[in-house]
Amino acid sequence: MNNKDTHLDLLRKLESNPEYTQRELSREMGISLGKVNYCLQSLIEKGFVKMNNFKNNKNKLQY
Repeated sequence: MNNKDTHLDLLRKLESNPEYTQRELSREMGISLGKVNYCLQSLIEKGFVKMNNFKNNKNKLQY
């Protein structure tokens, strides 16, 4: 799977469930957590994805 396919698959997964964690995406897509992070960062830079900062989340242990 090349990066374009990975980006598209990642966008589709996030569209179906915006609450996915990177770890869940990694398991669901069968790719490493590092690759998910790398692809997400790329999509964020391009403006396709916005990521919420969990610093304000009261349930930090979930992460």
